[in-house]
Amino acid sequence: MDLLKKLAVIMVGMLFIFCRTVTSVPNTNVTNVLCNSGEYTHGDPFAISLAYVLADLETVTSASKDYDYYNISPYPNAFAYGHAACNKTLTSPDCTSCLGAAKAAMLGSCPSRIGSRSVLHDCKIRKMYHPLFAKHSANLGTEMRPVEH
Repeated sequence: MDLLKKLAVIMVGMLFIFCRTVTSVPNTNVTNVLCNSGEYTHGDPFAISLAYVLADLETVTSASKDYDYYNISPYPNAFAYGHAACNKTLTSPDCTSCLGAAKAAMLGSCPSRIGSRSVLHDCKIRKMYHPLFAKHSANLGTEMRPVEH
């Protein structure tokens, strides 16, 4: 009987160790990327505002409530707006990692576009030249077109 108790304790201990070492990786498969047809030049003040917004989205979203974050650039001469969100089941570092992949997909598919959105399985990121008035606005996709591959 003592042998059975010892085996049970050992099995529970091993199970505890294995459960604590399990990790997950965010699913960064691209669902879609949409681009606005308008463009900006790299010398444009909008480019500076956009760089601020994207860096902020990538780092702050994972620390935000429910991994859902809206922002605006602080530069009044050319405002840029953004939104990012992650699957709530991700860890904070996984959210940041996923948003980095979403940003890379968006910038790679929509270079110099004034508005674009990248949706991955576990996260999404969006940049715009006009404010996002409502979180669940029906017209958030206006002027966006799918990327042709």
